[in-house]
This record gives sequence, structure tokens and C-alpha cells, in this order.
Amino acid sequence: MKPKFLIAAGLAIAALAAFPLASGNPYYIHLVETIMIYAIVLFGLDIVVGYTGQVSLGHAGLFGIGAYTAGVLVLKLGASIWLTLPAAIALTAAFGALLALPALRVTGPYLAMVTLAFGTIIQILINEMSFLTEGPMGITLTKPSLFGHQLDETEFYWVVAAMLLASLVFVHRVLRSHLGRAFEALRGSPVASDCMGVSVYRYKVYAFVISAGLAGLAGALYAYSEQYISPNTYNFEQTVLFLLAIIMGGRKTRTGALLGAAIIVMLPKLLDDLEMFRIVSVLLALIVAVASAVALKRGKSSLQAALIPVVGSVALAGLSFKLQTMTDWRLSVFGLITLFVVYYLQDGIVGFVRNALNLRGHAASDADTAAQLPAGADALSKAGGATSQGATLLEASKVLMQFGGLKALNEVDLSIKRGSIHGLIGPNGSGKSTMMNVLTGIYVPTAGAVSFAGAALAGRTSSDIALSGIARTFQNVQLFGEMTALQNVLVGLHHSFRSNLLDVALHLPRYLRENHQASARAFGLLRFVGLEQLAGEEARNLPYGKQRLLEIARALALDPQLLLLDEPAAGLTAPDIKELLAIIQKIREHGVTVILIEHHMDVVMSLCDTVSVLDFGQKIAEGLPAAVQADEKVIEAYLGGQAA
Repeated sequence: MKPKFLIAAGLAIAALAAFPLASGNPYYIHLVETIMIYAIVLFGLDIVVGYTGQVSLGHAGLFGIGAYTAGVLVLKLGASIWLTLPAAIALTAAFGALLALPALRVTGPYLAMVTLAFGTIIQILINEMSFLTEGPMGITLTKPSLFGHQLDETEFYWVVAAMLLASLVFVHRVLRSHLGRAFEALRGSPVASDCMGVSVYRYKVYAFVISAGLAGLAGALYAYSEQYISPNTYNFEQTVLFLLAIIMGGRKTRTGALLGAAIIVMLPKLLDDLEMFRIVSVLLALIVAVASAVALKRGKSSLQAALIPVVGSVALAGLSFKLQTMTDWRLSVFGLITLFVVYYLQDGIVGFVRNALNLRGHAASDADTAAQLPAGADALSKAGGATSQGATLLEASKVLMQFGGLKALNEVDLSIKRGSIHGLIGPNGSGKSTMMNVLTGIYVPTAGAVSFAGAALAGRTSSDIALSGIARTFQNVQLFGEMTALQNVLVGLHHSFRSNLLDVALHLPRYLRENHQASARAFGLLRFVGLEQLAGEEARNLPYGKQRLLEIARALALDPQLLLLDEPAAGLTAPDIKELLAIIQKIREHGVTVILIEHHMDVVMSLCDTVSVLDFGQKIAEGLPAAVQADEKVIEAYLGGQAA
């Protein structure tokens, strides 16, 4: 870490610890305490919403489970905080796994509805199970004891602050590790994630479990903080507030979660105090004006885009001085602020400031990491089987892929020799990409058999097939756009990590060693395809030709025996195609077998040892490139009946 960052972090921690001593006001101490508790919930919610891209409206229910776990244990058993906090985390994590099940089947608004129903059911159960939860009467607690000493408000504040810092470090380390990259890959492209050996099923569950555990911890702390819990607290309104806090603060940033927590706690109270509201609205207008001016000067924003937040914040400040009372306007102002942020600041407040000031965050960090790695040779190792060149690596026998009455593949046979470049060509709609999807487990064939290195592929998941030695690129580039080039390749190296959650959270030597080795290897693969200078650039910002090369580097990170390239030259310029040809030749020299789908016939003719031709789902020709090119059936089907 940079010394400046460590100094800033140390000052922030010191200020947080000193706040109750400097304030001395129990009301303000409790207010900041509540912000910290909500921030812990939002750290977890951001994993699900910000990183995996799932919309969860069930976190108020999880928050309630954590609170009632602590409350019931104290009420029934007189349990200490040493038991209630771990129990709340464990039980809520279990419910998080349960909540993850619908996320494996549905997405978008359907998932939102299912998770909302979960939260509602939890609230009803808490209300009705009076034998355990005291029902509508609620549960009264006292502040916990530590080592026989009853904590007062200030001392409990420090406990919450310690839990906040521990949660912050834990979440930051997880999200900056291979686990966090797996979560973020799910948002970018679930199909590509599976084909990189990152199981969508497994990591969606992991994300919900970790997120729920943090909600449970926050819920237990909230029960002690409020010293009274009732079912009405954990309702739909609280769920919406949690989600709004992530959106308003900014997703994929712990600063955004802290800011979002402060907003949802402070804003309702701020709207009760007209004078304070005026002061804050003026300060907000000044901050937005400065940030917009900087963004405009640096060319990061257009004049219209820069003016909208400025006009909105100035209008809000003007409105605050027009109002004589907030009583009748409180909900309207809150709604307008929320609507403005959600509509015009889609990256949240932190995202807006970061973009305006050109703060690159993880991208800059990855660029620094790449610069520190050893130069060394490229990181593409020799694929196994170099001594068995010419042996059959993949065999597809009478593969039938039927969609309703359409036969996309009609009893196609395919034999791929180890160490070769095998071309698969044909007109659009002939079944080439369908065959790719069958070979990588995205489609399960209606009939027929496929074997790879002597093992059947039928019934295996895409992630399992990828880890067995088959990697691929896609016809339409499937990169993880918000991740840097280095992070994209590191997703492909996910299989090289053996570290678990504890290794990551505590930064144990095994994780640190694996992370350094994987980073060096990823940079080597970027060097292999000529992208080492772009290691810290977000994938979505790369030129199209570079995106194609990055997808190849990511696929090579799997250490494949067989690489499937689906139209890698599509949309490339002549210089880019020349660079691509050289890279594919280098890949073959390292012992990797290649299946190449391509419409550029010069690429196919110059690279391929064998070419198979599909037309309307059937194989119509196979052989040496020159013989296939002269075949009358190929000329008629692929070249429209006109000889070359």
C-alpha cells in the first residue's frame, strides 16, 4: 500500500475512534453508530448487487434474522456477545444460501420479486412465532458485557467501529482476490465465466452467503444498539432504503457503501431541520459545480452532461431557501433527491466524483501491479501430449443438435488431431457456432457422443469441461468489460488458486504466493499477445482488435490442450489479422491444438492443416485446405456457386 493511503487510513480510524470523546452527545454517538451498522449491511449487499449484478430485495429480512438471532439468544439463554455475533452470522449465512437458490434459476425483475417475497415471509414469521420471538411485543435487550463489564454507549460504539473496520478489511480483501474477480465475472458474462472454469452456480451461492453473513452481523449489532427489536423494523421500506443507498453512494466501492449508509440515516433527519438542510444543500451545490467543471475541463464530460447535476443541485439549494417549513415537503424532497441521483448519477455519487476527477481506482492499481512484475518470457506453457502429435484429441460422433423441428447439427462427425489447426467453415447458419457450444457444454446434444482425451463430455458442465482442457473465444466478444485487461486474464487463471476464504481474509502466505504467481503469469500472457502496455485498461475501453487478442489471452490462461477460436478475425483490419495469424502460429508451436471457425478464407488456407465444411447442419466436405477449396459442393454451398 502507498504511504499516503496508510496515513489517510490511520487518520480516518483515529477520527472515528475519537468521535464519541469529542462529541460527548449520546444522540450523535448513536447516529454514527447506526451509520456504521448500516454500512456493514451495504458492504455485503454490494457484493450481490454491485459485483454479481443480482437485484436482491431480501436483505431487510436477513438483517432481521441477525437481529432476532441475537435477541432470542439473549432472551432465552442470556447468551454473551461472544456467542450471539457468530450465531447471527452463521444462521443468516445459511438463509443466504437458501435465498441464492432462486438466483440460480431467475434473474432481473423475477429475482427481485422472489427475494422480496423472502423478506416478507421472514417478517411474517418473526411476527407470528411469538413463542420464540415474542411476536408484535418485540424483544428488549441491554448493551452487552465484555469480560464481566457492562458496556455503555461509548464503549459499544467502539465495538461497532471495530466490527466495521474488520468487515471493511474482510470485504475489500475478498473483492480484490480471485473470489471477487469470480463474482464480478458473473455480472460481465455468466456464459464466459462458466467457460473460464468459474462455476456460475457455485459463485452465486458464495456471493449470497457472504453477503448474508454480513447482514446477520449488522443485525445483531443493531439489536444491541437499539436495545429493542420488533417485526415492523425489518419491512419493505428498509429493503428499498438499503438498495437506494448502494445506488446513491455508488456500487463496487466501499466508500460508496459508507456514503450511502450516511445518506439513508442522515437525510431523513436532515429534512427535519430546515437550517441544516440549507447549509448542506449549498455545500452539495458547490462540490457538484467544482467536480463538473473539472470533468468538463479534462474532456471527461459534455457541456450538457456537466450542467445537469449542477442545475439540479443549485435548484435544490434554491428550493431550501424558499421553503419556510419542511413538514409538508419532506417526502417530496426526499423523492426528488432519490430520483435525481438514480437517473442522472447512475454510477452513484462516488462514481460521479471519480469520473469527474479521473480517479482510476482498480485500473491504476492493476497498472502499477503490472509494472512491478518481472519481464521474463511469455507465460504460455507447453500443452501436454507433445509426444503424441497426430493422435486423436477430440472425437465427435453423429452429433445431433435439434431445436424443435430444426436440426442445427445433423449427425456430424468430427475428428481433431492433437497438435493440428483444424478449420471449421461454412455459410452463416450452417451450425459452426452450435458445434462450438456443444463442445464446451453450453448445449447438450440431442444425440451422438463427444469425447475429449478419451473421456466423454456428455452431461458435464461448461466449467468442468473448461477445467479439463478445452478453452474458447466467442463469435461476439464476451469480455468482462468493467474489469481491466489484467483482471480478465486472472479470471482465466482462477483454476490455479487453492486458497480458501480464510486464506484470503487473513492474507495467509498461501494466498499471497498464489496471487503473486498468478499476476506474473497473467502479465506474461498479455505480453504473449502484445497487450502488456494495456494491462491496467478496462476491457470495454480497448479497441476491438485488442479485445479479440485479450479474449485469446484469457482463454490461454486455462492451460488448454484444445483452443476453440470462433471467428477471431471478424471485424479486424489487415494489420490486426496479420498480428492474429502470428499469435495463432505461436499457440500451435506451444503444443495447443486449435479449432478455427473463420470466414476469411485466406486465414483458413494459410493456417489450417485440415478443414471441415458444414452446410445446413451437415458435414459436406473434409480434407486438406486446397482440396476443400476446389470441392464443387463447397463452392456451391459456401461460395454461392461461383468458383474462386
